[in-house]
Amino acid sequence: MNAQGAGTLRFAALLATYMQSANLPLPNAVLRLIQGSLSMTDDQAGWVFTSYLAASAITLPMAQWLAGRFGLKLVYQAALAFFVLGLLLATLASTPLEFVGARIIQGLASGVLAPLSMAISMETLPLEKRAKFGATWTAIVLFGIVSGPSIGGWLGEHFGWRPIFYISLPLSAFIFAVMALLLAEKKAEKRPSFDFFGFGSFTLALISLQMLLDRGERLDWFASTEIWLEALGCALGVYLFAVHVLTRNVHFLNKRLLNDSNFVLSTIIFFAVGFVLLSTMALTSPMLDEILGYPPDTTGSLTIPRGIGLVGAFLLMGRVPERFDRRVFVAAGVAVVIYANWMMLGYSPLMDWRPVAVAGAIQGIGIGILMPSLTKVAFSTLDPTLRPEGTGLFNLFRVYGSTLGVAIVQLFFFNNTQAMHMALSSHLTPYRAAAHGAPTSLQALAGLNEMITGQAAFIAVIDQFKILMFAMLVVAPLVVFLRKPVPTN
Repeated sequence: MNAQGAGTLRFAALLATYMQSANLPLPNAVLRLIQGSLSMTDDQAGWVFTSYLAASAITLPMAQWLAGRFGLKLVYQAALAFFVLGLLLATLASTPLEFVGARIIQGLASGVLAPLSMAISMETLPLEKRAKFGATWTAIVLFGIVSGPSIGGWLGEHFGWRPIFYISLPLSAFIFAVMALLLAEKKAEKRPSFDFFGFGSFTLALISLQMLLDRGERLDWFASTEIWLEALGCALGVYLFAVHVLTRNVHFLNKRLLNDSNFVLSTIIFFAVGFVLLSTMALTSPMLDEILGYPPDTTGSLTIPRGIGLVGAFLLMGRVPERFDRRVFVAAGVAVVIYANWMMLGYSPLMDWRPVAVAGAIQGIGIGILMPSLTKVAFSTLDPTLRPEGTGLFNLFRVYGSTLGVAIVQLFFFNNTQAMHMALSSHLTPYRAAAHGAPTSLQALAGLNEMITGQAAFIAVIDQFKILMFAMLVVAPLVVFLRKPVPTN
């Protein structure tokens, strides 16, 4: 293939990378419109993100095996067609379950598109340029995540929420055409093996836990048979996976990865990064849109400072000389993220957009410093033969952190909103209102109740920012135990 064809193929693969990552938070700024159109409850709104993330976490580890077994080109084009199907179904949805089902389809396809897009891009590059390409690919993923809400918010404000998914259709058609014309079919010479038992038990534990967190509040927790079944499924999956890892030499999780303390500690911190990044976005947009009354385009545009800070810091870290100890930057990144989350605790119903923009930008800078530094520390001491498996697991834990983080903050948000509403409304009675000269008609009391609900929801949002700050505080001491990185091969 000539250089022009290789460049076109790489551009299409990177465009697919951006598209699948941007579609994850795309509905974030227009949740209020989606909820109103589909009669979606507040707890179901969280499924818009968790369904996409959990589905992508299922197919992500299988992508390379599928490509080796059935052919890279066939699997890639099938995933792209599946992604388009999810987009179309989302625009046709008339109930919350139909919309969540469409998001699951998008997520399943996304989990295949992301790693295969990187593999295709790498094959179009000379060997000497492949080592540094990972930073470019990660920057595109991050740019998609932070720019998705602004695109969705602008389109939603001017055209409604359904057209936000149409924007990916011409992009998908272009990518499909390029792959059909330029991508050569490629299969593994030998039929690849895959640890289906280990993968299945691991997935059973993850999905059961996800369903438990998403459905628990609606079904009154363990008063429901479904919740008991999901809890048992999670426990069974953890048990089977643990036994499988301890008793088999070759399995889904290579035990040799656990022998490198830098990789293990960095993966735990990376899990916390995923927990914080998307959870912050999942809280901030509804706070601006539903509680403070900002229009969707403004809500979406307030994610731009975070994106500029994140991508800018990420790219600047690529220019830091190798002689500098990356552990210092890991510590600095963790500290900046904690400081940004601490700033979010000062949000007020009386504020304008500036505190949100400033805190978001600072958090973006912190994560932009932390992610490349953490990646460098994680892989600099790892056996080069383990780096492909390590890369997959490293990124998978970020996805797991995001999906569990969104589920947990949504869960505590609803619980805290109810608790704060009860605490505030306990002082709101007709007799107390009359004593203070306040109107006591049902309409007036309903207005007061709505105001109290807004106050309770805002307090609950601040409480969730505390959870995110504590998540980073918990992993911060792990930085001390990181060994000094060595130059990578």
